[in-house]
Amino acid sequence: MLERLFKLREHNVTVGIEIAAGATTFLTMAYILVVNPLILSNTGMPREALYTATAIAIIIATLLMAFWANMPFALAPGMGINAFFTYVVVMAKGYTWQEALTAVFVAGILFLILSVTGVREALVNDFPEALKYAVGVSLGLMIATIGMKNCGLIVASGTENRFVLGDIRSGAPLLALIGLAITAIILALKVKGGLLLGIAITTVIGYFMGQTNLSPLTEGGILKLPPSVSPIFLSFSVDFSRIVTLDFAVVIFTFLFVDIFDSLGTFLGVLNRVGIESGHYKERIPKALTCDAVGTIAGAIVGTSTVTTYVESSAGVTAGGRTGLTALTVGLLFLISMFFSPLFLVVPAAATAPAMIVVGLFLMEVATRINFTDIAEGLPAILAILVTALTVSISDGLMFGWVSLVVIKLCSGRLKELNVVTLVFAAIFVLKMAFL
Repeated sequence: MLERLFKLREHNVTVGIEIAAGATTFLTMAYILVVNPLILSNTGMPREALYTATAIAIIIATLLMAFWANMPFALAPGMGINAFFTYVVVMAKGYTWQEALTAVFVAGILFLILSVTGVREALVNDFPEALKYAVGVSLGLMIATIGMKNCGLIVASGTENRFVLGDIRSGAPLLALIGLAITAIILALKVKGGLLLGIAITTVIGYFMGQTNLSPLTEGGILKLPPSVSPIFLSFSVDFSRIVTLDFAVVIFTFLFVDIFDSLGTFLGVLNRVGIESGHYKERIPKALTCDAVGTIAGAIVGTSTVTTYVESSAGVTAGGRTGLTALTVGLLFLISMFFSPLFLVVPAAATAPAMIVVGLFLMEVATRINFTDIAEGLPAILAILVTALTVSISDGLMFGWVSLVVIKLCSGRLKELNVVTLVFAAIFVLKMAFL
């Protein structure tokens, strides 16, 4: 049956290779069960329910990837975009978490429509290259900065509008620094599951430093039924005076934009990075993107932020994974993990901060693809990055980068390099700056 479902012989793999590859991918991304609930719980959503919602979203999207697209990729709530959900949409812009979930749900519906109508290709092909990569860098800076703030490595100055170094001699900041050193060494040694292992070791050290609270384990043991998602399930907003606005449309667009380009970039980047002849894989990318869209919709329904394809899938592909059986293995392992929530919920913020900083580094890798020698490409990109970093608003950063790119190219006689999509969104952003 496995041969019929996944065409193992056609891909020159065995069941053992695929299962081992799936386990490898699981180990490299299982940290999301810790980090995603911690980030989203800052909105007021219960962390226990978020744990289950995160696992359910992963299982639905990854199993769909396995059986529908037959691709060796795993999906989960995206790092960076979950920070945008929490710290920008809810905490900075003042939307409720219910309204933010509504934006994610609408973005997922739009992504699904784009995926099945062919409009997606036009968006992907016409989007300014420099801004695609600038958003990735912006997300990386944001998630790394948030990780440092959450553990107290940097704190707001009491007299100046800036951040200063926290007290790194004890407590959570010291634990985070120890964890960062441990995680960096583990990753430098190329140990499988390095991020998860770093979190685990730091959590254990945190117990001896008084930073790890073991009550979730001591009260109910390691094994228990998954916490209920009822507090956040189907919690969409129907306040149309709040969600039918241009500002909210920009929020939706940001979720949509990141989902599209994160996923497409992951598919092509992973396949090319490991040297796979990707012709017949690329033919399945439309199906894979559909899985991504459905995963985002399902995630919003159960109560979590945008679901996207994880670059950690490259670990499993590198280990030999070539078919949906790899993804099926990942999904089943996350299903098992749902019953071990106490083990994941004892992890303190100081133990996840190193992982957030390292993930931020990974997201910023795309900076090397920006052509900074071309002022029409480099200046808009750096404006987008700086505005995002200083205002903690990806939408504002994207707006400034987009408009500056169009203005520079128009004024320098490079109109042919602009397309309808770029010009339309530039006009929308100008209207937003002028009247809102």
